[in-house]
Amino acid sequence: MDPLSLALADYVSGKPAQLIVHSDLIEDDEMDVSYFFRTQNELPLIEQTALEHVKGTVLDVGACVGAHSIPLMERGFEIMAIDTCSFAVNYLKKKNVPAQNINFFDFQGFKYNTLLFLMNGIGIAESLEKLDSFFQHCRNLLKEDGIILLDTTDVKYFYEDDEGGVWIDLNAKYYGEFKYRFSYGENKGDWFNWLYLDPHTLEQYALNNGFTFEVLQQNEETSHYLIKLTKQS
Repeated sequence: MDPLSLALADYVSGKPAQLIVHSDLIEDDEMDVSYFFRTQNELPLIEQTALEHVKGTVLDVGACVGAHSIPLMERGFEIMAIDTCSFAVNYLKKKNVPAQNINFFDFQGFKYNTLLFLMNGIGIAESLEKLDSFFQHCRNLLKEDGIILLDTTDVKYFYEDDEGGVWIDLNAKYYGEFKYRFSYGENKGDWFNWLYLDPHTLEQYALNNGFTFEVLQQNEETSHYLIKLTKQS
């Protein structure tokens, strides 16, 4: 299994599990796997706010072990959870959550009222170059007046100097494009691309692809924010 699946499996079996997150731009970070098993009351305020704006049928993208899908189902919402982590999908099925082990861009055939991309879930778009394709696939999966709820972070602060100035190479790739991989013990996963977006860039791409743009909540200290996008005809 992949490192995330192995770590989740150990945690479920009662073992402490620490996942290491490697990046090409920042130092390695350690993540306690219990974070994926948070209850609704343990979710950050931004994620709790997102769940309050869900409507109708819901596609939870990157659902992992259901920190968002499970409380929504308990409130009566019709959910489809998708994830590329095999253990997470099997775990959800055991919890009676409809789930598929599939990449978002390969998922099709149904339309939803809400697409949910939490925990920086829009990162799966990978790069600015692929962002238009991401939004067009979202449109194909949404009913009329359907919404996207997503959170992301403006990571410009990574490039600030001690005096508060920002140093970004304008000739390089967009500053929110990262590479990550997970490791767990001796098991190392493949590198994958991930995208963080500043509000202005996200708004422009959303508008260009036929969505209205609304900031629902913003943490100015961490530059983390929650966005609601509504599909326009």
